[in-house]
Amino acid sequence: MSSESPVSSGRTVVVTDSTASLPSEVAAERGIVVVPLQVVIGAEVHDEGEGGATPEMVAAALKSFTPVSTSRPSPAAMTEVYERAVAEGATEIVSVHISGDMSGTFESAQLAARSASVPVVAVDSRQVGVATGYAALAAADVAAAGGTAAEAAAAAAARAEVSSSLFYVDTLEYLRRGGRIGAAAALLGGALAVKPLLTIAEGRVESLERVRTSARAISRLEELAVEAAGDRPVDVCVAHLASADRAGALAGRLGERLAEQLDGRDVWCGELGAVLGAHVGPGMLAVCVAPRLC
Repeated sequence: MSSESPVSSGRTVVVTDSTASLPSEVAAERGIVVVPLQVVIGAEVHDEGEGGATPEMVAAALKSFTPVSTSRPSPAAMTEVYERAVAEGATEIVSVHISGDMSGTFESAQLAARSASVPVVAVDSRQVGVATGYAALAAADVAAAGGTAAEAAAAAAARAEVSSSLFYVDTLEYLRRGGRIGAAAALLGGALAVKPLLTIAEGRVESLERVRTSARAISRLEELAVEAAGDRPVDVCVAHLASADRAGALAGRLGERLAEQLDGRDVWCGELGAVLGAHVGPGMLAVCVAPRLC
């Protein structure tokens, strides 16, 4: 893993957004530029990330029924990011983002690309969370090896396509409020008092299974992650919102069960970012399994 920043070398630069959930030190090491989305809590607007909206702020607001919404970066904000990268030596840009069916961020990237002073290839990852982050890292691998934006974009799309995003929520209510799942599905889940397991399919949230208890849901989430990994080399991440103990325990079990596929790499484990957290609510657990391309 190269620590050289593509920005300083005048090669292809990778841009992603804050929902990609990349640890700040990883993004910095790989020279990946992260564009923040915004979280609106009550009447206050915050950028997602360090110094802005935190998962704790979102969880507290949701629990207290304070209105929480999210917004994409504007095309002008994306243009500013691209031109800053150009000023620092970028000659091409690949911009990898959250599913266009879940956010307007990809559309902003497309619009900004039209007026950028260097070629920009925008990629709709058709994923959310760290699955988008792993796609951005695949692009960074290609860029660090001297690849073009088109080659980096192809790698990002390929990794996103083979990645699995699996998650458990205590309630479908927050997804319903944000328009990410239909009202009928949310009502059915509540009426049956079930714990839903969800996935991302074709860029959208889809129901995977329904189980009766949270313990059973977490156990099933673990089994589905192991099945998704198969016998391939993979990277794995466990994310949560206000559920650190359960996430840590799940990450530990997956680390043991997938030790061969991980080949010494750690299972990432951390709290979901504020933007995605606003749509899933406290108690959420997610697992991303991302097969490595080589």
